[in-house]
Amino acid sequence: MASVRRGLAAGLAAAIVLAALPEISLDAQARNTTLTSVAGIKVGHYTLPNAPTGCTVILAEAGATAGVDVRGMAPASAETDLLNPVNLVQQVHAITLSGRSAFGLDARTGVMKYLEEKQIGFPFGKAHVPIVPAASLFDLGVGDPMIRPTADCGYQAAKSATNAPVVEGSVGAGAGATIGKAAGLGRALKSGVGSASITLPNGLTVAALVVVNAFGDVIDPATGLVVAGVRAQDGKGFADARKLLRAGAVNFGGTGNTTLGVIATNATLTKTEATRVSEMAHDGFARAIAPIHTPVDGDLIFTLATQARPAAGDAGVIGALAAEVMADAILRAARQATGLPKLPALRDLPRP
Repeated sequence: MASVRRGLAAGLAAAIVLAALPEISLDAQARNTTLTSVAGIKVGHYTLPNAPTGCTVILAEAGATAGVDVRGMAPASAETDLLNPVNLVQQVHAITLSGRSAFGLDARTGVMKYLEEKQIGFPFGKAHVPIVPAASLFDLGVGDPMIRPTADCGYQAAKSATNAPVVEGSVGAGAGATIGKAAGLGRALKSGVGSASITLPNGLTVAALVVVNAFGDVIDPATGLVVAGVRAQDGKGFADARKLLRAGAVNFGGTGNTTLGVIATNATLTKTEATRVSEMAHDGFARAIAPIHTPVDGDLIFTLATQARPAAGDAGVIGALAAEVMADAILRAARQATGLPKLPALRDLPRP
């Protein structure tokens, strides 16, 4: 009887611990609605201390067919030409996203090192050549611009990557991200990483991850209202970049920007179809950010298809879903961000 009582007590204690830690519960894992809801996709962040900046790595270790579409006019990227449907390489093994503009592209080297150590990539003699496209956003105006993601940053992010629900907010490549800079950085808001996904009854999954470092405001497509963006001069509410634009009060310059997105799906797509999905996913950018694709943004979207199941419809269906989940992910990036001194996040503002 004593052993039974001890067993009941232990079970009760375990239940209390689990109740106190809902973020690691099995139910929470089952409700994964982030990029890693696509089987075979892992995500890891590395945030540099005292910067703030960092990198975010999306691993597809078994390989994934990939496409990309670049709409912003100031991109910082690497290996995107490989994803042109007319070129030879058919699969990639990771995507690296980073802060600190072109300097941050160094993080990609560490991801390649990590994958080669695991003998992932195209074999050539004793070497393995992983295919790792990369893109970086401009956050040099936030924190110490001399602290930048290095190869070790990419290596650590890749090493930490898991298939658990993606950690969102001001982490990794989103550590220095900001939004709403139509009136300068002094009236902007902190931003970060957001992710969302949808799974249809037939098992087709389409998911998005985005790092929002936009010049424009974040808009809720359902209401047309500003969710987060350039703050009003009196600190109460938002000025609305669309109104500023119509008043001739917007100057495209003086701030760093770029929104980076990744779509993942378990469907079977060709490189051409994956590119088409990336193109359509930019509709999500346009619905949830205004203005977008400006001369001072380097906006781009990668698409990864793991080929785990038939397409279950043409690329148009997947592309339309990609736009939906991308818009949802953008809203989450704004809502999950945490602020910095003199640079608040949405959660720091007084509620109306």
